[in-house]
Amino acid sequence: MRRLFLAFCLLLTAHAVRAEVPALLNEALQKTLRDTDRWAFTQTLVELDGKGKERQRTVVRFDPSRPYAEQYTPLLIDGKAPGEADLKKYRRRGEKRGERLEKAERDGSEDTTKTRQTLGEVMDIENATVLKEDAKTITYEVPLKKEGNRRFPPDKFQVIARVNKDTRGFERIEAKLREAMRSMLVVKIKSGEGAMDFASIDPKFAPALVALHGTGSASVAFVPIGRSYDVKHEDFKRVKPYGDRFDVQIGTMKALDF
Repeated sequence: MRRLFLAFCLLLTAHAVRAEVPALLNEALQKTLRDTDRWAFTQTLVELDGKGKERQRTVVRFDPSRPYAEQYTPLLIDGKAPGEADLKKYRRRGEKRGERLEKAERDGSEDTTKTRQTLGEVMDIENATVLKEDAKTITYEVPLKKEGNRRFPPDKFQVIARVNKDTRGFERIEAKLREAMRSMLVVKIKSGEGAMDFASIDPKFAPALVALHGTGSASVAFVPIGRSYDVKHEDFKRVKPYGDRFDVQIGTMKALDF
């Protein structure tokens, strides 16, 4: 989840042009692709434990127009000014992002086998169906692929995307664990859900991701654990991405994640 906008942040181009994709959903994806990495923003992340106690609070400025090593600027770490170790950590995060994109440019595509698989990468948008529709929105249920899905068993998760008819962009994307599942033998995931909210920053552009929320509970060797997090994006500024000098884009399908 913390790497969401390290990636918001490949697969859209391969999928969204196909005729099988519902037209409005396709348009929302295309618009989001065009705006990927074209907003600088300040991100506040708050993580809580299972009892609601704050475990972590970070405030980071993300600016995709800067050289990769400078794209993540920590402003506050748990209420304090970032230390040298924090600055080094976020600098390295930007460098790794650049290394990944430069490798993708050389290879002509991005190797996703060694990176954390995102929700977007396994969304089967060609088989999305209309769940409900009203005067302002269409809500789609989007199944998950079985082939190559290392993280989200299709029968365990439900993904829903709501698109606004006027903006032709996303309003909200949700994912929810249908039933308990086991991961790595000793970890039993009991519940989990996440939501991404979008809002218009400038009517000339696609609605941008402005908030994320996620909760989950699990047990490790019969010891219960729980986490929740809230992420807020604000202070948006339109920028030209540093990665424009490359031919390879970060597609929204890889970007969509919790």
